[in-house]
Amino acid sequence: MASTPPSRRNFLALAGFTALSVSMTAACGSGASGGGPSADGKVTFEWWNIATTEPGKSLFPQISSAFTAAHPKVAIDTTSLENEAFKSKLTATTSSGRLPDVFQTWGGGVLQQQVDAGLVEDLTDVLDWSTDLTPVSLQPYRFGGRTYGVPYDIGMVGFWYNKKLFAKAGITAPPATWAEFLDDVRKLKAAGITPIALAGKEKWPGHYYWAYLAMRVAGLPALQQAATTKDFTGAGFVRAGVHLKELVDLQPFQTGFLGAGYATPGGQAATIGNGKAAMELMGQWGPSVHKDAGAGLGADLGFFPFPVVDGGVGQATEVFGGGNGFALRKGAPKEALDFLKFLVLDNQSKLLASNGYLPVVKGAESQLADANKKVVAASLVKATGFQLYLDQAYAPAVGQEVNDSVADLIAGKKTPEQVTTSITEAAKSA
Repeated sequence: MASTPPSRRNFLALAGFTALSVSMTAACGSGASGGGPSADGKVTFEWWNIATTEPGKSLFPQISSAFTAAHPKVAIDTTSLENEAFKSKLTATTSSGRLPDVFQTWGGGVLQQQVDAGLVEDLTDVLDWSTDLTPVSLQPYRFGGRTYGVPYDIGMVGFWYNKKLFAKAGITAPPATWAEFLDDVRKLKAAGITPIALAGKEKWPGHYYWAYLAMRVAGLPALQQAATTKDFTGAGFVRAGVHLKELVDLQPFQTGFLGAGYATPGGQAATIGNGKAAMELMGQWGPSVHKDAGAGLGADLGFFPFPVVDGGVGQATEVFGGGNGFALRKGAPKEALDFLKFLVLDNQSKLLASNGYLPVVKGAESQLADANKKVVAASLVKATGFQLYLDQAYAPAVGQEVNDSVADLIAGKKTPEQVTTSITEAAKSA
């Protein structure tokens, strides 16, 4: 996943698995946070994840129970938090210099910052099974040739849409260009259909639009360069905001979208899942949350990639997204890494069968049964470029400013120029 991490790095590498075990035992013995061996030799470690919706809500506890049943001297203390609650709690925990033994990560600038603070275990020399994983799934967790996380899911953001509502509006094929996309929004509105569901309250879903438009207009290298120069005021970024404002001016979102959550009752996913909006821009997990929050669309659900923009230099084969992974705090018990291997390799088939995840193990894409998931996986295979979510790729303060400024643009509180200026100011001060 193409992202440019900060130039100053403080890598804390260990030589091998034995050294890892020693460092972990020493850390636990010195009173570090997290789990470790008790007097009777039983090891307990913490596991923080975001599995509050299906299929992870049911699947993750099953996997955890299966691991502890096979390893009776291991106990897992699990904390499952909703996405935003998790980010807030982990930020506070990171600030205090303490991290859970195993914690959810999306990689990028956030993980880089935790690595630079010396809080994350370097897995490079102990992840001997990394060769079983696809390179693109590992990329968000790699800095300077070192690996600091283990992926369990990888995918891309695109449009999930309701085929029945498209047909009702007279739309016979998904749009390939931004101009066609805007025309389809007009057709949906003319047919009395809400075109797009958006969780305006949570902000991160809105940043997908600006990020993709920036990729399509300015090109993927421009986003990478901006991360280095800390300057997002270029014409391509301004044009991305102008195009987003074109969409916003059509009033395409559901009533009350500015106060809507994502997976909450009546939120973005439920609006799509209950057939009350025609489409959403969301990642590979979208369909499973549709079913969890609403009824789900079944055979009426379709997927199409983000359209190209006329005059833009970005390609349709450049995709935006990311995956889900886990990292270990520095000094976590070695059993924590054993658990991650069990979760990812031994349970890859279960993860894919749940229809909530996409494969990270080489060759596992052949196990996909869902037609839409196959489309997403095929798009990833053909991808000529990959950009990690901007609120994860960049330093936390910059990513937050992207979310906040784009949300202000969508709410009519900022101009396209003000968005780029605000993000640049955050980048220069980060």
